[in-house]
Amino acid sequence: MSTTAVTWWGHSTVWLSDSGVTLLTDPVLTDRLAHLRRIAGPSPRLPGPPDAVLLSHLHADHFHVASLRAVPGKPLLIVPKGAAAFTAKALGPEAARRCVELAPGEETSVGAVTVRAVQARHDGGRGPWSRERAAAIGFVVEGAARTWYAGDTGLFDGMHGLGPLDLALIPVGGWGPTLGAHGHLDARAAAEALRRVKASWAVPVHYGTLWPMGMGTIRRHMFDGPGEQFAEHALHTAPDTRVRVLRHAETLTLDPTT
Repeated sequence: MSTTAVTWWGHSTVWLSDSGVTLLTDPVLTDRLAHLRRIAGPSPRLPGPPDAVLLSHLHADHFHVASLRAVPGKPLLIVPKGAAAFTAKALGPEAARRCVELAPGEETSVGAVTVRAVQARHDGGRGPWSRERAAAIGFVVEGAARTWYAGDTGLFDGMHGLGPLDLALIPVGGWGPTLGAHGHLDARAAAEALRRVKASWAVPVHYGTLWPMGMGTIRRHMFDGPGEQFAEHALHTAPDTRVRVLRHAETLTLDPTT
């Protein structure tokens, strides 16, 4: 019987393997992104070309143009509705032809798995300097397991309808000490999200990787701590869920028979 495996490469970059299909989420494959630098974990080393890349929204730490150019092969690019036009500008018409646009509730097949777009509570613009916009989304991948990759999100009522899940990849914390609470989850809110979606397993992502240059020692607890803090809150808020705090480049394998 098929297993499901996830490897966390830092920030929101996850390699997900399910039913013979490989998916890559919001890849950041470089050690520098504008004013941010990677201060923990190795640079990602992808095992090969993925079948599809899941892009949750247009923010540069999730839709990172240089990293997308470095992804091997010619995978499908599954993007929010309206994002293909930006993809064409940023990556060229060939990449745009590989785009599959999804709005919440819409789905597409990638080999033996189904990828469904779901709601996310997060700003969908490219940034304050840009007019490019597309509503942020998350994804539920259904194969041997049901996996929720949340992208970036705050809490929303519709989380109750996402479960039950086998695995939740939940964004906790972020890339800097000034990151606002709006549209994001701290450790306590992430545990509440986990309670709502009723996942058997959970892995925290989005924290502990990128930090502003020159600020490596400033509020370092906000960089290092969110994963373990999430696990501690989940013990009380979602006691039926097993939380695995992965190290960078570490893999969790789920066996659906256990």
